[in-house]
Amino acid sequence: MHRSSIVKFQRQILSQYPRTQMMNRAIKPYDVFINHRSIDTKRNVVALLYDHLSRLNIRPFLDKKNMKPGDKLFESINGAIRQCKVGVAVFSPHYCESYFCLHELALIMESKKKVIPVFCDIKPSQLHITNKGLCSAEEIQRFNWALEEAKYTVGLTFDSLKGNWSEVVTSASDIVINSLIEMENDKQMQSRKFSMPA
Repeated sequence: MHRSSIVKFQRQILSQYPRTQMMNRAIKPYDVFINHRSIDTKRNVVALLYDHLSRLNIRPFLDKKNMKPGDKLFESINGAIRQCKVGVAVFSPHYCESYFCLHELALIMESKKKVIPVFCDIKPSQLHITNKGLCSAEEIQRFNWALEEAKYTVGLTFDSLKGNWSEVVTSASDIVINSLIEMENDKQMQSRKFSMPA
């Protein structure tokens, strides 16, 4: 993507919010929800992606960065997912052991958000629920459905022993930005369509 497109998009985002709102991130919805397993990715790809998107004036939601003591866990996370425009699901070796990861992924899929999978040190075929004792039969069905949807969504693959962290973060960011630009263009086209005289 051309740098001029990124700059234009940043200006567009900034112009939509008064300065006081821009300073208070909690007031407005997030652009991107980053779904991940902390023990695998919080100190590398996820932290880098969050910082990179933030520097580009994209509003990412990352539990460790955006939640404060006293926030209600499910309320905050579910609200951020429902309001976001794009979901980035960072799959990793311990991802499917986490009820929270699977819950977030299912909610992202059910909300019909665009999902960008990043398969970090894991293949799509290796994604299986491992601890079924923590979930009801209904939740297992819901989580399996979400995993199947993600497995068959084109994403990025990354091997942390051989890959370049900068490349995967830049690629994921570019996909997020392009997705947001497409959504904004579609929204503008729809509003022009409805505002045209009959």
